[in-house]
Amino acid sequence: MKNLFLTIILICSVAYSFGQIDRSIVPTAAPAPEIHIPKPIVFDLDNGMKVILSQDNRIPKVSFNLVMGSDPQLEGNKAGLSDFAGNLLLSGTTNKTKDQIDEEKDFIGADLSANSSSVYLSVLTKHMDKGLTIMADVVKNANFPESEYDRIKKQLESSLYSSKTDPNSMMKNAISKVIFGNEHPYGEVMTEETLNNITREDIINFYKKQYTPAGSYLTIVGDITEDQARNIANKYFGDWEGGVPFTKNYGKGMISKGNRVIFIEKPGAVQSVIDVAFPIDMYPGDDNQIKLSVLNKVFGGTGFGARLMQNLREDKAYTYGAYSTLNINRKGSYLSTDGNFRNDVTDSAIVQFIYEIKRITESLVEDNELSLNKASMAGAFARSLESPRTVANFALNTFRNKLADNYYQNYLKNLSLVSKEDVLDMAKRYFSTDNLYIFVVGNKEVLEKLKQFDTDGEIEILDAFGNLVKEVEFEKSDISLKEVYERYLMAVTQTKTFKKANKKISKVKSMTTVSGASPQQMPVELLMTQYYAAPTNSAIKLEYNGMVFQEEIFNGKEGMTKTMSQTGIDTKKYTAEEVSNKLKTAGLFPEFALLKNLNTPTLLGIEERMGKKFYVVKYVIGDETVTTYYNTENYLKTYIDKLEVSEEGPASVATIISGYENYKGFMFPSQITQMAESMGLDIKIKSIVFNKKIDPKVFEVK
Repeated sequence: MKNLFLTIILICSVAYSFGQIDRSIVPTAAPAPEIHIPKPIVFDLDNGMKVILSQDNRIPKVSFNLVMGSDPQLEGNKAGLSDFAGNLLLSGTTNKTKDQIDEEKDFIGADLSANSSSVYLSVLTKHMDKGLTIMADVVKNANFPESEYDRIKKQLESSLYSSKTDPNSMMKNAISKVIFGNEHPYGEVMTEETLNNITREDIINFYKKQYTPAGSYLTIVGDITEDQARNIANKYFGDWEGGVPFTKNYGKGMISKGNRVIFIEKPGAVQSVIDVAFPIDMYPGDDNQIKLSVLNKVFGGTGFGARLMQNLREDKAYTYGAYSTLNINRKGSYLSTDGNFRNDVTDSAIVQFIYEIKRITESLVEDNELSLNKASMAGAFARSLESPRTVANFALNTFRNKLADNYYQNYLKNLSLVSKEDVLDMAKRYFSTDNLYIFVVGNKEVLEKLKQFDTDGEIEILDAFGNLVKEVEFEKSDISLKEVYERYLMAVTQTKTFKKANKKISKVKSMTTVSGASPQQMPVELLMTQYYAAPTNSAIKLEYNGMVFQEEIFNGKEGMTKTMSQTGIDTKKYTAEEVSNKLKTAGLFPEFALLKNLNTPTLLGIEERMGKKFYVVKYVIGDETVTTYYNTENYLKTYIDKLEVSEEGPASVATIISGYENYKGFMFPSQITQMAESMGLDIKIKSIVFNKKIDPKVFEVK
């Protein structure tokens, strides 16, 4: 399956070319240009909504961005409620179904999106009224249908599976939890448990409190007059009613007392993901924000000229990239520095991170460092002004963050005035090597090397969701491993005894399954065809637009994989050991093969997940560890976790199986979702054909 995901990347990859520049020549700094930002037109509605208009008639389009005024709220044992609600907002209203909304917006070519705190619409000016009719209906009349609630819940469950295998998600969750804690909205992380606690009623109540006109902002950008803007704002939102927006201060993040090392395990990892982070006492619009942004740019911001990149990549060759990110938010801010490093240089990389943090607090930066990075920041700001939406966002930020009226007009001027002394002053004020959070996602083999960086010499080990690791406590199983497998096979064959299940399985001489495989991140569908011929022959073919990208073949004696690469077809034949391992699970159902050797798997016990109980069976064959979950009520397989560790590193694939349907007397899942790190794949069965002769060439290994 690892190769399958790599194939998907290949299909959707795009090649880029870059021009060459002479990096040895530092651009000469020009005087800060005068910035003429058109002053937006601002007016209020009687219900408390503030409207911000930025006119631009270059193209006949107009956009509307409605942003709620409430602060985030603590969600406790329902962490993730706001994200869940945001995902559901476009799922239907009291007037229209989701399909009707989609059809109407597509008909006029509108772009409509929503999240937990905003709704955005972009549409041709001539279709403005039709688009606003849809948008206003969503804002005022969302009804969150039960069927859509169930669908989004399954999607979020898949996303949580992804977090268990994706080191970047693990890191993000850990940073949020540790820096902000459970008493801050930024520190709340959705888990399977909190997701299962969220009801449809919770979402409806959140929507009623969150979506209220008082304190909200409607930014309008595009080909529209002031009179039109005033008329449509009143027409579509003037009668909107709601409560008072929620406001609360939660603190600025927790400063560490000494350096703390936080570790999140990714079994078999050959690289460590490192992030050295610390809170920053700053809010948007702070007098020091521009100066601190320059410091961050010199220290580790994007580009090869930053110090982290020069040290960790160019000088030490520890990584392909090392960066720092300044996160300035209304309810709490922090700075993080990150990169991916080989296991054997994990400790050395952390030494260099700390060295660079200390170095920039001790001496002035070089003239060329400062001028180069300031020029880059000025260029990015100037380019952003080409978008009229930027001007509207500037106005929105000015009101929300209580900025000076000329904050953005004076940005380039203030940027040009930042000196080496300012940068050093910011470093001394905000940077320290005595209160760092040192996060590492990786293999446990690096743990001993990390103790030296923790002030107390004690490493905190967290799970994928930022919580302290707890040993899973399995409830004792009420049946044996043999019975788990037999009852599963009886369930999928719709029989009442294992003898009858055995007989029914033996009658299947061949099976061909055709499925559609859709990557969650890409609007394409791959065709997957799977072949089985008794007793152990199997093959799988993956194609797109008639082109075969991957094949895997096994005929009981030998096997091979064929994968399309940039240089042609890569063919790899099974080793004798791989053939032996494949035979241990070969057949129509792997459980049927495993019954012949019950020494291989282990029944760990019963575990509760998403409010249901499962028999948990684990086995290791070769380099692959497989953990399977069987529902204790119907004995059907629901989850599969696979971990394959090779020289290339670990490949984790988490599978959710659902929608079992009856196919000629056999129960097969109609929906399978597989997650490999941040990549998701939805597989839907199109057809299953039994006992139709399969061309023997399908199983030929050559």
